[in-house]
Amino acid sequence: MSINSIDHTEIADVASKWDYKDETASSVAQSKRQKAEARRRIEMLRDIRDSGLTIAEAKELGLIH
Repeated sequence: MSINSIDHTEIADVASKWDYKDETASSVAQSKRQKAEARRRIEMLRDIRDSGLTIAEAKELGLIH
C-alpha cells in the first residue's frame, strides 16, 4: 500500500472518535504494568536472599541497581 493511497479523511474520522474511555484504558494498563514490575522485583530480591547473597554483593554483581 502506498502512502498516497491512504484516505486522509477516513483517518481524521477515526482520530476524532477517540474518547476519554480510550485514554483511561492506558492508565489502567500502566497500573497493572507497575504492579507486575514490583512483583518481579520482589521475586528477584527473594531469589537473592535465598542464594545467600547480601544486597551489597548483589549490587556489586550488577543483579540490582
